[in-house]
Amino acid sequence: MRISLLVAADENNVIGKDNKLPWHLPNDLKYFKNLTWGLPILMGRKTFDSIGKPLPGRRSIVITRNRDWQHEGVDTVHSLEAAVEAAQAADVKEIFVIGGAEIFRTAFATADRLYLTRIHHRFDGDVFFPEVNPDEWELVSERFCTADDKNAYPHTYQVWDRKK
Repeated sequence: MRISLLVAADENNVIGKDNKLPWHLPNDLKYFKNLTWGLPILMGRKTFDSIGKPLPGRRSIVITRNRDWQHEGVDTVHSLEAAVEAAQAADVKEIFVIGGAEIFRTAFATADRLYLTRIHHRFDGDVFFPEVNPDEWELVSERFCTADDKNAYPHTYQVWDRKK
């Protein structure tokens, strides 16, 4: 089973501000939905709170230190390892870690693939994604999208695989 990180980040690796995305890109939301449909998504509790509900068509696994936290339609676990085990029970080929920053940092060392939407802009933010080291990761595909009337910022979809 492949462990994949799925993230959108600006040119300074900003991924959030005040527990929200600092941008709105319908193209990226569609990309996210298409990639994750029918597969488990792993996230921290703050990321879940920012979304506000389990996403349809996906199994939501929320990692929290709070042993009392629960939400209907969500599998609650207390470590990344437990989240991966829960996802493995679904017998799927790929699982997606979708944030936030602490979960990304924890999962970064064990991830096999990185789906990175690079937003070509610099935002004010308080949450950052780790730097991608080209000595450890290989860029395997890249697709540039221009800004348009629905997507205010140009962005590039990148897929990185961990070097063996």
